[in-house]
Amino acid sequence: MAIITFKSMGTKETGQSLSVAAVATQMAIDHNYKILVVSTSFNDKTLEECFWEEEKTNVALVKPASVGIESGVEGLIRVLTSNKTNPEIVKNYSKIILRDRLDVLPSPTSTEYKDYASVSEKYAEVLQTADRYYDIVFVDLSRNMPTQFAEDIIQISDVVIVNLGQKMRDIDKFLELRENNEFYRRKHIMLLIGKYDAYSKYNSKNITRYLRERKQIGVVPYNTLYFEASAEGKIIDFYLKLKNIIDESDRNKLFMKETTNVCSNIIYKLQELQMKL
Repeated sequence: MAIITFKSMGTKETGQSLSVAAVATQMAIDHNYKILVVSTSFNDKTLEECFWEEEKTNVALVKPASVGIESGVEGLIRVLTSNKTNPEIVKNYSKIILRDRLDVLPSPTSTEYKDYASVSEKYAEVLQTADRYYDIVFVDLSRNMPTQFAEDIIQISDVVIVNLGQKMRDIDKFLELRENNEFYRRKHIMLLIGKYDAYSKYNSKNITRYLRERKQIGVVPYNTLYFEASAEGKIIDFYLKLKNIIDESDRNKLFMKETTNVCSNIIYKLQELQMKL
């Protein structure tokens, strides 16, 4: 149904992978969608480690007996190249997180950049195939990916979520980019602030006003318990525990409220774009 790509401005850390994990998990818990999260990183397992412990990654993936080759994105690419597959095969190369709700396709296992670049060339095809089976495909777009292949992903994305740092330099950089590049003025662009600090003078209301956005920019707040859970592969447990919190002023409840808002904004954006077709 939709490919939604998260990308960051510049090379500084914006909490992008943690934001992808948070939004995808919230979406899977709250909505009846089949969701795939795709990690495209190089030598970085931040996103994967949100969902399972590192030592389990080598045994967790399903290796299809009928295929007989390596699991993960590299194996999937080989099957796609052979033209002997259908969209559902993507599921067999992914890790099940919530059955029939949330799967994760891990990043390449390549430790040599040239091998990673070779895999990156095929990502657009992987995502288009996955889009035919899953309702929503969330892409954590790596800053290390060769520019031309990253651009291929951006071009096929239904929504591009630009992750901003909560600082004036990053905000001005995006403003300049939008003024000089028509692509970033299109309707399918959304903005998100990760690792958000509500007490900063650069809060979402002020940034929204400064950028002259019609709708308030979404945020994924920095949350200590979420940060710890994401380092231990336990964010599903984290979210399920939050559902039992009644106090609306509790910081963890506020965290869930903000990620819920981001999910609602994404759904609204997809509906808005669909109406324009």
